[in-house]
Amino acid sequence: ISFVFLVFELCLVCCDITDGNAEHLKREHSLMKPYQGVGSSPTSQWDFSGSTLVTSSYVRLTPDERSKQGSIWNTVPCYLKDWEMHVQFKVHGSGKKNLHGDGIAIWYTKDRLHPGPVFSNNAVFHGLAVFIDTYSNDDATDRSFPYISAMVNNGSVSYDHGKDGRSSELGGCSAEIRNREHDTYLAIRYSKGRLTVMVDVEDKNEWKECIDIGGVRLPTGYFFGASAATGDLSDNHDIISMKLYQLMVEHTLEEENLDWTKIEPSVSLLKSPKDNIDDPTGNFRGTPLTGWKVFLLLLCALLGIVVCAVVGAVVFQKRQERNKRFY
Repeated sequence: ISFVFLVFELCLVCCDITDGNAEHLKREHSLMKPYQGVGSSPTSQWDFSGSTLVTSSYVRLTPDERSKQGSIWNTVPCYLKDWEMHVQFKVHGSGKKNLHGDGIAIWYTKDRLHPGPVFSNNAVFHGLAVFIDTYSNDDATDRSFPYISAMVNNGSVSYDHGKDGRSSELGGCSAEIRNREHDTYLAIRYSKGRLTVMVDVEDKNEWKECIDIGGVRLPTGYFFGASAATGDLSDNHDIISMKLYQLMVEHTLEEENLDWTKIEPSVSLLKSPKDNIDDPTGNFRGTPLTGWKVFLLLLCALLGIVVCAVVGAVVFQKRQERNKRFY
């Protein structure tokens, strides 16, 4: 029994989101204190625009002032097939409840430094966006804000800012991330066609699942970035760090020979994103099992087979002993 519990614990550890193993940290795609390599020089790995202010403690995308836009972008395209981005951020300001905005977006896109109306970036883009939206633009919504959502776009859909992107989102969750006294984190994992978004905002040092969906296809060669905007309402939007980790995942020979830079961003869903309009949680009820759940089910089945084999062997042995007595 102790062996079973040991295997179970190992499964949970191995299948959990990475704890940030420095061995797989990709520094060319990471933004960390004291923010060396940030600027407009040819050797810079990060470039910024708009109201962005780089200090020794944080990168402030917007101050707590009206009508500000700012962004920071990695200048090095990412060619990792499987990756995980950890973002430490802070949203804070003097505005009271529902009187603050607008939020932060984390991007993995084909183009960078393209100002626009969606958290200071283009509404039409190629790639992935994760939105930390702190203000509801839709008066008819039944959601609790701040709200975190994700969108994959191939340039054919425009993010609907007036409806908070609800018609094109893949899923999402509410999270109290504003004016917290402790650190707040977001993790985005993309591996083997699965997109997972986790949050750690309760000062418990543990990840909570926000979005988990399969059938996602993202190319390599895109850029990571972060942007924020304020309108009539405002907040300080700070990035403390963005750390990218390479995930060590085996791929088939066919996948390895594929030109991943030619992949078109897409999502294969059992439901259309527009169905989220009738789902207050914003999550897909038909989302398939995650990898670790499948693994645990297989492990339980294997353990069941082992137990049956042991019981069968014991019964067989007792029958043999009983037959010997008769003879």
